[in-house]
Amino acid sequence: MSFTPAEQPVLVRSLEAEVLRDGAASLITLLADSGDTGGALTANKATFLEGSPGAPAHFHTRATEMFYVLRGSMRILLNDTVVTLGQGDFLTVPPTVPHAFAPSVGSEAEMLVVFTPGMDRFDYYRLLERVYHGEASVQEIRDSSERFDNHYFDSPVWQRELARR
Repeated sequence: MSFTPAEQPVLVRSLEAEVLRDGAASLITLLADSGDTGGALTANKATFLEGSPGAPAHFHTRATEMFYVLRGSMRILLNDTVVTLGQGDFLTVPPTVPHAFAPSVGSEAEMLVVFTPGMDRFDYYRLLERVYHGEASVQEIRDSSERFDNHYFDSPVWQRELARR
C-alpha cells in the first residue's frame, strides 16, 4: 500500500529534530512542516529562557496558530489584551488576529506551536536563525512577509508589556 503525503504518518524523533537558535534566549525545534503533512499543519516546539523577547506583534492571514504550554508561563498579546497561559493551557488564534508572545516575567517556558492549514514555515525559522547569527538582515524578514504569512506591526500595548521586568 502506498501513501500520499497527507496520508503518511509523520514521526519525528527528538534526537533527530532540527533545533534552531533564533535569539540569545530562545530555540525552535522543527517538528513537521506543511510538505510533510500534505498541507494539514506545521508544528514546532518553542523554548524560551527567562527574559526572552519572544515573538513581536504580528498576524497571519491564511492560518490559525495554536499554542499549548508544555511548561512554564507565557504572556500572549491578543488584539490589545495580554493574557497569561500556564502549563497545560491551550489557545487558538484565528487568521488576522494580532498577537505576540513571550515568557512571563521570571519564567522560562516551552510551547507546542501548530499552524493549520500548514504553511511552509521552516525556511522562515531558518531565516530567523541566520539573522541572529548576522548572516541575513532584518530587511529580509520584512521582505518575506507575504511568502511566510508573517505580518509585523507596532503594538504599544505589547511594548509596555515587554518593558515590565
